[in-house]
Amino acid sequence: MYQHNHHFPCLHCHPTDYIRKVQHLIERCLLLGMNRDDCVQALAHHASIRPLVTLTVWKELLKENRHFFQEYFDAVSPKPFNFKGRTVERVSRFRRRKPWK
Repeated sequence: MYQHNHHFPCLHCHPTDYIRKVQHLIERCLLLGMNRDDCVQALAHHASIRPLVTLTVWKELLKENRHFFQEYFDAVSPKPFNFKGRTVERVSRFRRRKPWK
């Protein structure tokens, strides 16, 4: 049986490659509609990346792409809005669908 061997670069041996890999994983989390805390937790659990590293890369991405993150946060955070006198909760377009049964 074919087995994938996903080699993760070492932070101390190849810091640039490591940071790029963390950035790539953060971008994948964003595609899944995760917030910062969910992303930190997912990378710590699934990729054994220390939360401090994820938070540092996240902060740098935020500085470089402030406009993108503002739109992203607006899209994923459900905010109520007023529709013809009624308050309606906004549904995120990034929210995952329920599992298909």
